[in-house]
Amino acid sequence: MKTVNSLSGGKSSSYIALNYKADYNVFSLVRTMDKSCEYPDAKVRQIVSDLLGCEFVGTTEQDNIIEIMLNLSEQVDIDWITGKPFEDVIDKKGGFLPNMMIRYCTTELKMKPIFKWWEENINEVCDMRIGFRKGEEKRQVRMLDKLNANGNEEIKIVIDSSGKRNKWGMVEWRKPSFPLIDNDITQRDVQEYWQKNKTVNFKEGYYNNCVGCFHRNPMFLNKMSQEHPNKMEWFSKMEKQNKPNTFIKDLSYEKIINFKPQIEMDFKDFGECDSGFCGL
Repeated sequence: MKTVNSLSGGKSSSYIALNYKADYNVFSLVRTMDKSCEYPDAKVRQIVSDLLGCEFVGTTEQDNIIEIMLNLSEQVDIDWITGKPFEDVIDKKGGFLPNMMIRYCTTELKMKPIFKWWEENINEVCDMRIGFRKGEEKRQVRMLDKLNANGNEEIKIVIDSSGKRNKWGMVEWRKPSFPLIDNDITQRDVQEYWQKNKTVNFKEGYYNNCVGCFHRNPMFLNKMSQEHPNKMEWFSKMEKQNKPNTFIKDLSYEKIINFKPQIEMDFKDFGECDSGFCGL
């Protein structure tokens, strides 16, 4: 069975990339074509465009994720992949924004590109390693609960589009594994590893996923708007363009951006469940 390390740009999956050799390392990047989120270094934009095989303007994820993945790419081979730009996916959905009830952004921007890459490169059930640490067993259980009787994850795809209606079917494609949990690797272990290993530039306050992930605490998002105003404005702009839809029920990103916290808050004041996460 082929082994695949699923990389997010976070510390845990990056730890896996350097400590658990795999047949493949794969990274799926969320793109935007909005110039307001343009990556500031033109040379790097071209490098990333070449790696992805399509134009890279910017990302709704933190820009530092690009530097992190380029650092890792100097040490292990990584397949860089991407789907359609985020705003194009929203347009395809008729302006309906993803939210906590219908989280299609993870499916469309992360899972489908990874699955398409899997079809082209593996096309049989693989062992895909997920960066959940010891202490995150609840996340592990949620993923395991979705597996079929064979212990594999299935994905719904169109298997025949020759008629007037698409014929859908389920395809087994990966068996998730959790090397950090299996080997009792905790958050502290990962932090200590990166304190010693300076080959990857993790900046202070770094959290993976999209800057405006709606799973995050609104006060956390307000803090993100101070750190990444252009990217949070992108989320606000999507809401304004697709009214009355919002990413968070009864709370617009414009209001979140304009919050006036009574006390100064730091990223360390929030827990992991406040920061949002995508289990890939």
